[in-house]
Amino acid sequence: MDDSLPPIARLRARIDGEEFDYQALLGSLGDLAYPRDKITSLLRRGDIVRVKKGLYVFGPAHARRPYSREVLANMLYGPSYVSLEYALQYHGLIPERVEAVTSMAMNRARRFNTPVGLFIYRPATPTAYPLGVELVEIDGGRFLLATPEKALADRVKTDRGSGIASVTAMERYLLDDLRVDPAGLASLDADRLEPIADAYGSRKLRLLAAVVRSLRPRPTQGEAAP
Repeated sequence: MDDSLPPIARLRARIDGEEFDYQALLGSLGDLAYPRDKITSLLRRGDIVRVKKGLYVFGPAHARRPYSREVLANMLYGPSYVSLEYALQYHGLIPERVEAVTSMAMNRARRFNTPVGLFIYRPATPTAYPLGVELVEIDGGRFLLATPEKALADRVKTDRGSGIASVTAMERYLLDDLRVDPAGLASLDADRLEPIADAYGSRKLRLLAAVVRSLRPRPTQGEAAP
């Protein structure tokens, strides 16, 4: 690569995505004299933005596309996957716009208030952690995201004050308290929820699975069940 290129041009040429860590940053500039001074200058000029120590995005003048807060959530604290309210919004299950990116993590609960937004992490149960998590590929990056079933299960499980003891109460809680879209709720798969409920060892989640199963459309007379 042309050594006469300014540091930001070298960095932009070597990093395809918008989100990158210190290792990638230093690896892109490490063959220059005084690379740490170059990094300080890039930060001061706003060419790159520090999300948290060791994690960065390109500044607006050098971005090729919008940075992904979901990708950043995975990189910021982990291992983790995007879930709870943010994932419910992502999947269109709740009407509210969720500003904070919410995740489940294999470590203790944390909150990070950063220049690109608030990131909230709840501790995950190890046995349930890998179930219902999918890898989402986007232009220039990828991130782990809870399926609709897992996101709702995580949300119900982490609500310790709901005191739900029946299928009727669970359905009312989902529709009235969480404001889950009825059609979206009916589209969920109880067969995916039941292993998650077992992994969590949660009676509430078994009630959630029972609600979803009760909403599955029944075959009309003479029509075979799927």
